Amino acid sequence: MKAIQFKEYGGPDVLQVIELERPIPKKKDVLIKIEAIGVNYADTARREGAYVVETPLPYVPGSEVVGEVVELGEEVVGLEIGTKVVTLLGSPRSTGYAEYTLADSRSLIPLPDGLDPHLAVSLPLQGLSAYHILKTMGRLEEGESVLIHAAAGGVGGIAVQLAKEFGAGKIIATASTAEKRELALSLGADEAVDYTQEGWEDRVLELTDGNGADVILEMAGGDVFKKSLKCLAVFGRLVIYGVASGEQPHLHPAYLMGKNQSVVGFFLPQMMNKPKLYQRSLVELFELLREGKLSLTIGGVYPLDEAAKVHELLQGRKTKGKMILVP
Repeated sequence: MKAIQFKEYGGPDVLQVIELERPIPKKKDVLIKIEAIGVNYADTARREGAYVVETPLPYVPGSEVVGEVVELGEEVVGLEIGTKVVTLLGSPRSTGYAEYTLADSRSLIPLPDGLDPHLAVSLPLQGLSAYHILKTMGRLEEGESVLIHAAAGGVGGIAVQLAKEFGAGKIIATASTAEKRELALSLGADEAVDYTQEGWEDRVLELTDGNGADVILEMAGGDVFKKSLKCLAVFGRLVIYGVASGEQPHLHPAYLMGKNQSVVGFFLPQMMNKPKLYQRSLVELFELLREGKLSLTIGGVYPLDEAAKVHELLQGRKTKGKMILVP
């Protein structure tokens, strides 16, 4: 089968088109013929050797796939060959950027009837991240205010919509351009702030009547993290789910005591250790998508061979919406 692999860390040029033996499912694994692959910043971090956990070499990236079950392991029950499924890959033996992959049968979600595979593959990683950052880690309650950084991005755009669905009192979005801020407002944000401008944290305080935001979604690190703490409310929760700037934030824990604040981290692969929670929330997200309460933007669909080009576009901030590869 065809696959995309890198043997060393580096830029998009380290991604190579190769031929691999098609894997054989054993025990509770299934073999999936892939129809669509979601591309994420996590894939670029893996490629650069900058991911949260170590990336072994050589490595085939990719975690989101939609496809058809074509072979079953000997211990698989309740699943038929020919079933269309959506899944997040977690096993080191999985091959996301490829024509086929192995997946744990217990991690699969049947593709909802009539749902476009490209929309379906756009939801698991970013949708589950937004959902659990807000609900599980951020403990967002109805009527609370939420500050969402990079609100025009994949996780951010879904988080804006989910925050509204979950009953947030005020949704404040940040983005670097007027076009992106307008997009965040169209998705349901009440206010949009330019975080590249000095004093943006004061604007957030102003918009929350001096109280600060109850829940903050933070993925930049560095200066953005520091300023986010300044506009975090009493009993506020700041959830870190990335360090896009490459600058690890520094925190003095005693700083949080005065206002009973919390800073917590979120790492989606840990959700795979709680399959019932992961599956239940993904089914809920698909239902919101089916009901038209969740809107997703497809930024582009490219052949698998052009994975390097897609990584280059993604990191060059030349994309708007989900980037998808097809074998």
